[in-house]
Amino acid sequence: MLQNLLLGLTMMSICLLLQGILVVAALRYYARQRHAMPSRFLASMRVTGALMLILIAGNTLQFTAWALLFYWLGEFSTLNEAIYHSAVNFATLGYGDVVMSAEHRLLGPLEAINGALMIGVSTAALSRAFGVALQELVTTHPGPPPH
Repeated sequence: MLQNLLLGLTMMSICLLLQGILVVAALRYYARQRHAMPSRFLASMRVTGALMLILIAGNTLQFTAWALLFYWLGEFSTLNEAIYHSAVNFATLGYGDVVMSAEHRLLGPLEAINGALMIGVSTAALSRAFGVALQELVTTHPGPPPH
């Protein structure tokens, strides 16, 4: 059990590092693009959409890294099965249609905790960008004055 805990914590640390790098890169991209575009809502949404795709790619890389660990441990006979199982864990869906052996089953909940945290970080970054886009829309197009 201690070995699984150490493996899981190592993977969580790798995912945190990857997530941090991608969030910083995504927000830098957003900041560069935001200043280069006219203050229009659709343009802001285009850049926010690109930010979302970068963050999704980061989460996909993370559950793929977990899948590679599961595959390396011999938990699954195909990488496709390992990726499916990992995506279900990372997204905290917990279908239970594919399960790991008793020897490594602790890694599933550890990945789910990791996924909840990392998806939360992605959501926070995306919410920040979306909020800035909405604020710019409101300040550049304030609408009619109140009666």
